[in-house]
Amino acid sequence: MKRTNAQSIGEIIDAYFRQENLRQEYDEHQAAALWPTIVGDGINRYTVSREVRDGVLYIGLSSPALRNELSLNRSRLVKLINDALGKPVIKEVRFR
Repeated sequence: MKRTNAQSIGEIIDAYFRQENLRQEYDEHQAAALWPTIVGDGINRYTVSREVRDGVLYIGLSSPALRNELSLNRSRLVKLINDALGKPVIKEVRFR
């Protein structure tokens, strides 16, 4: 029997994500996972938690001074994360 509708694994996974409405959640998890790559090891050393809810990336930091410094660069961090993902997933970054 000849296959006429061959699909790649990526296409099958993408179709499943669309069917189950999981694409946004997956993209948000990817955004949180990118945090260490975006900020580097020095800043990531002070990161105690990270999560994304409704397009907002919440970052827990153990250093109040670093929290203040990064707060001044929120829009740049949003742009860097979204550029790395190739689409607008993160709307805002909040520090705790």
